Amino acid sequence: MPATRTSTTTRRSSACPRIDPGPAAALTAAMEWSDEGTIIGVRQHGESAVILEVMTRGHGRHLGLVRGGRSTKVQPVLQPGNAVALTWRARLDEHLGEYRIELLTSHAARLMAAPVALYGLATIAALLRLLPERDPHPGLHEALSVLIEHLDEPLLAPALIVRFEVAMLSELGFGLDLLRCAVTGVNEDLTHVSPKSGKAVSRKAAQPYLDRLLTLPAFLSEGQGARQPSAADIAAGFALTGFFLRRHVYEPRGLQEPPERARLIELAVRIH
Repeated sequence: MPATRTSTTTRRSSACPRIDPGPAAALTAAMEWSDEGTIIGVRQHGESAVILEVMTRGHGRHLGLVRGGRSTKVQPVLQPGNAVALTWRARLDEHLGEYRIELLTSHAARLMAAPVALYGLATIAALLRLLPERDPHPGLHEALSVLIEHLDEPLLAPALIVRFEVAMLSELGFGLDLLRCAVTGVNEDLTHVSPKSGKAVSRKAAQPYLDRLLTLPAFLSEGQGARQPSAADIAAGFALTGFFLRRHVYEPRGLQEPPERARLIELAVRIH
């Protein structure tokens, strides 16, 4: 992953609005924890509250109520892509619970100005919603944090999103083996992937079966040392992850790919 770039960050600064859960805080909470995470979704709840969906470091994809979340003071904080510190409280663990939120890093305005970032964030959020709620995935949290930093960079973001989809497949139990050839065991000149096994195949071993194999772009097989991906590389990367996402994730659940993904691919290929 590329180095994290400098962002305008406020860690628990008094300049950031502190969002308290309101009168319900007077209740004796049997459950409470604090964590950090990235907002991936917000939906209205009643006249003034919202239900916030956050990908947290230690508690996975987690929802909670934010009272007053629709106020003009609070809305800019509760935007997808923003990094937040949060405290969750509930009387019982199975309850929705309430969040107290502090802004750590504001990314939303930057992301909203870049079409690739907008479609990319929507695609990523849809993927994360396939994870069981409250199931920790610290590796995905870290990957998401790095991805958000670069999501508005059109020449970098698409390859990072493809890598994120590869990571998601692994977390969901359908990891791809892209490190060595399934036929010969070599770890160089890997150019294709078997659609049956999800394992890489070297250029030489792939020759008799080219019409049956998926293309493995260099930015996935060679890692950080690969050249700048071309439009064909980006298209091949999304085709590769899309094939396995459809087979193992979407179709078994009776789901369709999020429409934002197709738009993302169209933009990414055009830019490259």
